Amino acid sequence: MVTIKSKKPKKQTEIVAAKVEDVVTLPPSRMSDEPTPKQVKWINRQRVLVFATRGINHRHRHMMEDIKKLMPHHKTESKMERSKNLYVVNEISEMKNCNKCILFEGRKMRDLYMWMSNVPNGPCVKFLVENVYTMGELKMTGNCLRGSRPLLSFDPQFTKDPHYALLKELLTQTFGVPNHHPKSQPFFDHVYTFMILDNRIWFRNYQILSEDGALAEIGPRFVLNPVKIFSGSFGGTTLWENPKYISPAKLRQAYSKKAANKYERRVEKKVVYEATKPETGYPDIEGADFFKGDPMEKAEEVVVKEEIQETGSDDEVQPTRPALSMKKKSKSKPDMAIRRKQLKAKSKAISDQIKKRKQIKKIKPKLK
Repeated sequence: MVTIKSKKPKKQTEIVAAKVEDVVTLPPSRMSDEPTPKQVKWINRQRVLVFATRGINHRHRHMMEDIKKLMPHHKTESKMERSKNLYVVNEISEMKNCNKCILFEGRKMRDLYMWMSNVPNGPCVKFLVENVYTMGELKMTGNCLRGSRPLLSFDPQFTKDPHYALLKELLTQTFGVPNHHPKSQPFFDHVYTFMILDNRIWFRNYQILSEDGALAEIGPRFVLNPVKIFSGSFGGTTLWENPKYISPAKLRQAYSKKAANKYERRVEKKVVYEATKPETGYPDIEGADFFKGDPMEKAEEVVVKEEIQETGSDDEVQPTRPALSMKKKSKSKPDMAIRRKQLKAKSKAISDQIKKRKQIKKIKPKLK
């Protein structure tokens, strides 16, 4: 019998050898002193598209630029027309090869809304941005290297409610800089804090000064008031809606109504004052002739009238009594002197009051 040996082609043997060379055999154990092998490959390929619609003002545009500086893994795009539907943003993100998107939408050149979405399938969140302070306005002492990776710090309340847990995951994927990103630095030197207060998310950026936890604020500052959470990307069914949210337009409308009521109350008070206003400035005194002439003479006349009234009342009571009692009650000279002093003091006090009133009228307010 003649045996024929089948020969393998050379190409197939070369491929098998190349596969054997590519396989890396790991040792069964590794010493703890040995350094861990560095991961060279860029695995987390998160790219965030950051842009805005037409209609935002200059402060909102500066805040958008500050956010771009904080995120080295962002991509930019020109302004979008407001007439277009928001579903167009998904196509723009796919063209830019981005799987996350932050869209700033302005209303009436004063209100700013921020959309944060996971582009392919969702979910999507709509925020109202409040209390905006840019880096140029704050001028903080803190500083960090541009492109360095941040540490993300979240409030413990994010784990209590399901909608906050969803927001935490979305914020982590959006603001977290991927490891080994080509435009990032391989170390951490600042912290992003997300705190929940008054049903809003407060954002702060701090520099790490030392290892013991010393921090210095960098900026920017802003507050995110969540409005709605949608199941899809820039649309879909509503998963959660904020029951305590009031639009800024309604707040301004309420303030204007309150101001209108304030004006009406002021007019009513003025009408009531005019209706109950006394005819003269001195309702206790009959006629304005009292203030004409010499004030000393007028004061003496008043004192004489009071004496006449007092003596007249005594005369009305005394006729029923005997004449002897009248003689007994006659005033002696020391009593008359005391009475005169009292009258002089009283008249002087009245004249001083009149002089003070005249001085107050003469004084005019000085123009500044």
